[in-house]
Amino acid sequence: MPAITTLVNLSHFGLIEFAGEEALPFLQGQLSCDVENLQIWHAQYGSYNTPKGRMLASFLLWRTADAYYMQLPRGLCEPVRKRIAIFILRSKVRVTDASDGWALFGIAGTNAEQLLKKKLGPVPSTPMEMTTAENVSILKLDSTRFQIIAEADYASQVRDVLADETIPASREAWDLLDIRAGIPFVLPETQEQFVPQMANLDLVGGVSFSKGCYPGQEIVARMHYLGKLKQRMYLARIETADPPNAGDKVFSSMLGEQAAGMLVNAAPVPGGGYDALVVMQIESAGSGDIHWKSLDGPRLQLKSLPYEIPS
Repeated sequence: MPAITTLVNLSHFGLIEFAGEEALPFLQGQLSCDVENLQIWHAQYGSYNTPKGRMLASFLLWRTADAYYMQLPRGLCEPVRKRIAIFILRSKVRVTDASDGWALFGIAGTNAEQLLKKKLGPVPSTPMEMTTAENVSILKLDSTRFQIIAEADYASQVRDVLADETIPASREAWDLLDIRAGIPFVLPETQEQFVPQMANLDLVGGVSFSKGCYPGQEIVARMHYLGKLKQRMYLARIETADPPNAGDKVFSSMLGEQAAGMLVNAAPVPGGGYDALVVMQIESAGSGDIHWKSLDGPRLQLKSLPYEIPS
């Protein structure tokens, strides 16, 4: 059987553009990731937090020759843009919602890299690196997943070029791949619920503990250096026909009626059930007795993430 390569329209994500000669120091003082070390045509994960260290957004950030682009769930783009713009003051920075100017596609499969080389040209050799042509950029996320960023006017051309050797897939299929990769995206239902480490952003390069101040930095650093983190994010299978939702609570027999954690993201699995990223009490996760929505709800089956969670 030939390898299956899927193509996904990622229109459920939006983009915020940061441009201007002071964009770098501005972002360095606002985000959890180390923007100063982000090279041109590279990407990294990160978060934008409240002063209490709680995430208002988690995102993928990449740098081009003349701007930074923050990719996050589309429904959060305008609220985040408005909030962060308040702090520009006299800085020489322009912050705009660039979602309509670009088309985002995801391409996944063991043959994805070979297909992109054939259809679009050179591709990055290392995860979180980008290649760029006149109207299209390609970002390598991992060995089998790439993202295509095309100028909006060229979206149909990119789609047509790839259509004959790919199978269209839904946004939920891409969400499932993010979930299994352990990459969380804060949604409106989960804003201000998690410190970045709770959602493992420190394990995927989304938190710098050596940079200067940013909103919530003191809380984030204290949790890191004093070892007071009591919750982490886990990958779990939930066998249910009812869709789990971001913000749903989970419970354990150890804590009784007190919630043991919260769902971050969930997506359907082919053949039935759902995979989910769940922030929960580390102690409860070790018990293996975690249930969705109530102590009588479906039991969560914990699965391995592609990175190690500290004990």
